[in-house]
Amino acid sequence: MTGQLLQFLGSLAAILVLAAIARWLKLGPSPRLASEDEARTASQEAADGFHPTHIGLDKEGSGALLANAAGEVLLLRPHGTHFAGRILTPAARVRLEDGGLAIDTAERRFGTAHLAIDNPQAWVQRIEAIR
Repeated sequence: MTGQLLQFLGSLAAILVLAAIARWLKLGPSPRLASEDEARTASQEAADGFHPTHIGLDKEGSGALLANAAGEVLLLRPHGTHFAGRILTPAARVRLEDGGLAIDTAERRFGTAHLAIDNPQAWVQRIEAIR
């Protein structure tokens, strides 16, 4: 066996081991929300007992805004291979941006989410009503 072939086989084995580790850790593409039912399921995982009455899905499926009967608004955004959610507080800020919304949760670690949803002005009003 030549040195080059041995090096190639070693590199191939290392790549396969790294791919197996990534699969085991469930690393992969960002999750997507394809329907309101998926958004409801993700909202239950993020905030137990949150029952949405209005759902605004991002057009690319990369997040959602959900409102309940009590006037609370839950923001879902990708986090790894799942969705993380925050119920927005009065400190949250929202602005129209490039035909969509920029929602700043006022939590430094959660950051700002950018969503392209239908009827963004209605969601601005819902979020501003939290104050």
